[in-house]
Amino acid sequence: MRPGPAPATETEQQTAEARTALTTPAPDGATTPPAERDEPRTELVPAYAADPGNHEALLDTFLDELGEWQKYRTWVENTTIATHESLTLRIEFVHEAYIDDVAWTIAAYESPAGPRVWHLTATSATPVGIMEVLLDSLATQDAWAQEADGLNEQTVAQAMRPLADEGWSQKVDSRRIRWSEPTGKPAGAVFDAYAATTQAENPLPAWTIWGGNHKDHPTWAIRCSPHTPAQLLADLTYDLIHGEVLQQVSPPAPVRSPHPAEQATAPVPAAPPQPRTRRNR
Repeated sequence: MRPGPAPATETEQQTAEARTALTTPAPDGATTPPAERDEPRTELVPAYAADPGNHEALLDTFLDELGEWQKYRTWVENTTIATHESLTLRIEFVHEAYIDDVAWTIAAYESPAGPRVWHLTATSATPVGIMEVLLDSLATQDAWAQEADGLNEQTVAQAMRPLADEGWSQKVDSRRIRWSEPTGKPAGAVFDAYAATTQAENPLPAWTIWGGNHKDHPTWAIRCSPHTPAQLLADLTYDLIHGEVLQQVSPPAPVRSPHPAEQATAPVPAAPPQPRTRRNR
C-alpha cells in the first residue's frame, strides 16, 4: 500500500490525452476551445482587398434613398437601368455578370438628347465599399457635368492628389503614369495619356483604378473615360488608401496529420530473379 490516489488506468490516460489535444494554448497561456477557433471572425480589411459583397443590395439601397432616380428593367432580363430625373446621368447594372466582366456602366450626357460627356465601368469583383463611395459621389455633387477646364495637368493632379499626399510612388513611361503604394500593396491607379488625347470614340480608358493580384491582371478594376470628373476620381483614390470595411474572415483549415494506420508503408523490394539452371538429362 502507498498514499495518494490510485494510478490512472490505460483508458483514463487515453481520455486525458484526448482532452488535452482538444484545446490549444493561446499566447497568454489560456486555452481556446476548438469551437471558438473554428468560427469565422470579423475584422477590418482594406477596402481594395475586400470581397465583392452584394452589389444588387447596394443598388436597391441607393435607389430607395434617392427619389430623383428611377429604375426600370429592360427587355434583357438580367439588366437594370436607372436614370436621374435630369435625364443626363444613367446607370446600367448587369445582375449576372461573371467575376471578370463589367457589372456597372455609368454615363453622363451633355443634355437629355445630347452626346455622352464621360462614362466609366466597374467589374463585378469590385468591392461593394468602393462602389458605395462611387455612388455617394454621384449623389452629392454635380458629377455628370463636364469639367470646366477639360483634361489638363491640373485635373490630373486633382484626381490623384490623395495618392500624392500619402507618398505613393509615381512612375512614368512612354504613355502612362502609374501610382503604386510604396510597400507594394496590390492596389493602384493608372492614367493613359495616349487614350486621353485621342478621339472620343476610342474604347481605351484614360483612367484605371484597380485592386488585388497585379496591375496587369487585377482582381477588380474601375475604368474611366478622359473627362470623368476629377473630384469623383479623387473620392475613389482617397478610399483606395483610407477605406476599411468589416468582413468575416474564416480561420485557416487545420493541417490534419495522418493516422499511423493511414501512413503509407515503404514497398518491400521484390526479390531479384534467380538464374535458371539447366538440368542435365
